[in-house]
Amino acid sequence: MFFLKELPTEVMLDKYTSDLTNGEKNSIIEALRIMRQASLLIRSIETYFSVHDLSQLRFLILIVIDREPNRSSLYPHEIASRLDVSRPVLTRTLKSLIEDGLLTSSNDETDKRAKKITLTKKGVTCLSKVIPGYFNEINKLME
Repeated sequence: MFFLKELPTEVMLDKYTSDLTNGEKNSIIEALRIMRQASLLIRSIETYFSVHDLSQLRFLILIVIDREPNRSSLYPHEIASRLDVSRPVLTRTLKSLIEDGLLTSSNDETDKRAKKITLTKKGVTCLSKVIPGYFNEINKLME
């Protein structure tokens, strides 16, 4: 998160960046604006998800499974490779999604030790309800 409400002034930047060109200073100002906007968007999305008993991570796990062409399930290690979270966090979150009935875990037919993670009908319905509002939150910020 980027918690700064008011970005540094040009005077402040000049104080600490006297060795930079105007173009470099402008790049810093633009990057700070982007960070501020991204932070506002993340807060807005997290608030939206909380109303639907989701978090950004829970939502992203559902999306990662749903977006796979020609597949209805993924192995946990495949989900992990598509997200930037630690294995313990992913494992806990998968467990909670399974407990909430949004995902199911089943043994692989060829390797009984491997687990396949699949969206349930409830998980698909959840995505169908949440995605339009998710895109709306993004659009509100972009306007």
